[in-house]
Amino acid sequence: MENKKIVTDFATHRNAFRERERIRNLMDLIPKGGASVLDAGARDGRVSVLLADHFETVTALDQNNPTVRHRKVVAVQGDITSLRFPDNSFDCVICTEVLEHVPEHLLGKACSELQRVAEKYLLIGVPYKQDLRVSRTTCNLCGKKNPPWGHVNAFDEERLKRLFPGLEIETVSNVSTTRAATNAVSALLMDLAGNPYGTYDQDESCIHCGARLRPPPPRNLFQKGCTRLAFWLNEAQERFAPPRPNWIHVLFRKPAAAARAGNVIPVRPDIRNRLLATGTSTETRV
Repeated sequence: MENKKIVTDFATHRNAFRERERIRNLMDLIPKGGASVLDAGARDGRVSVLLADHFETVTALDQNNPTVRHRKVVAVQGDITSLRFPDNSFDCVICTEVLEHVPEHLLGKACSELQRVAEKYLLIGVPYKQDLRVSRTTCNLCGKKNPPWGHVNAFDEERLKRLFPGLEIETVSNVSTTRAATNAVSALLMDLAGNPYGTYDQDESCIHCGARLRPPPPRNLFQKGCTRLAFWLNEAQERFAPPRPNWIHVLFRKPAAAARAGNVIPVRPDIRNRLLATGTSTETRV
């Protein structure tokens, strides 16, 4: 029953407006017309199936073998820190909503592997400057704090550039907006309250002990007071905090790919106008 609930919740997430906007932006950015593409971190295969409209073959890879039924999609179980493909195996590699989950000591290896198997293009999508204290959880078993949704990394443009040295940036796109943020005092108060409003419905287990995260027990009067004060402080902060992008998508190109990309349709010039017209997405050609 619990697994069924997780699947249902994820299907609801996929149909949310912001998620549909994120995927639409990815499909706008990805170069079309190549022979092969790797969807690294395919999960339910939603993006893989969409990619099948634009590539001859799609490889959908995830830690758990994705269940994808499409004649042009091959499902593969694998680990992005150790990809079992030769160098330059795919015209394009897409990896979104994945790198924020990779332990920091493995992050460099994962990025190196993604870069290695991409022959021409690499499209990366991650949350932008996420405040990992917002909606964090407290494990009932070990008592340690967990970041929301199992996100252990935060990213901006500069960090992504450092993670993929030697690649040229073709396009940067910012998707949706958020004001979600907190401060040291509010975060401490929420910790004292047991982080009652954390993301306990996430699929990811405790990053410290591996236990399934469970909602905390009922709060006492002191904890309720801490929670209320934390909310007041955050509300006051949000009144002055400027909105920031929710996600950042970066299309990288291998320098040697420019001379070989004649049979691949490049990112279209009209994308800029369409993204700007939405009011929620902006694109910068670098």
